[in-house]
Amino acid sequence: MKTETIEYSHGGIALEGYAAHGGAGQGRRPGILVLPAWHGIDAYARKRAEMIAELGYVAFVADIYGKGVRPKERAEAAREAGKYRADRPLLRARAAAGLDALRTLPGVDAARLAAIGYCFGGQGALELVRSGADLLGVVSFHGALDTPTPEDARTIRARVLVLHGADDPHVPTDAVQAFQREMREGGVDWQMVLYGGAVHSFTDWNAGDDNAKGAAYNAKADSRSWVAMRDFFDEMFSP
Repeated sequence: MKTETIEYSHGGIALEGYAAHGGAGQGRRPGILVLPAWHGIDAYARKRAEMIAELGYVAFVADIYGKGVRPKERAEAAREAGKYRADRPLLRARAAAGLDALRTLPGVDAARLAAIGYCFGGQGALELVRSGADLLGVVSFHGALDTPTPEDARTIRARVLVLHGADDPHVPTDAVQAFQREMREGGVDWQMVLYGGAVHSFTDWNAGDDNAKGAAYNAKADSRSWVAMRDFFDEMFSP
């Protein structure tokens, strides 16, 4: 396993992503862009990238906020994420800059790229694919599903997999239904899996276990969603 920080930029803003891969000598492999939750590139995001790399892919965690901007407190994370939720073109552009950085990494097969995202990053992954980005697929783990431009679903060229907590109070039923309608009207190749008993952040082992707080870890949903992602990749990247 080789890990490294990668400096790149967007719009004159310095960015610093995190790459994980198996090192040289393995031939060209699919590249997976990882869009982190609202705390940005933290230990959780880095670990997920390393888990992706262990599956045989090249993983790259995109830096949405900027080099050195790593929120520690919930309020700070909410402020940072809010800037990009309010400016979806900027969110798309920062995600696209990460995708461009991924393409340049040694060992990446630029014809086989996908993106995944967690929470805020799940929303970012969906906005990236709505922009018409050249991806084979995207996976959103407990991400927000709303968009101000649902008509952009017609530009989606990738397969879409949404892994969602059935009891997530932050992404309620009406948002789920609106997203499904968007996918249907856009003619997208999409899937959605709902995990019973799971709320927001169900893959985050730092989220505690109290569903009453609206965000909590759920070991079964975490394991099942990871298997769903792996099956999705196997189908997508098979010869």
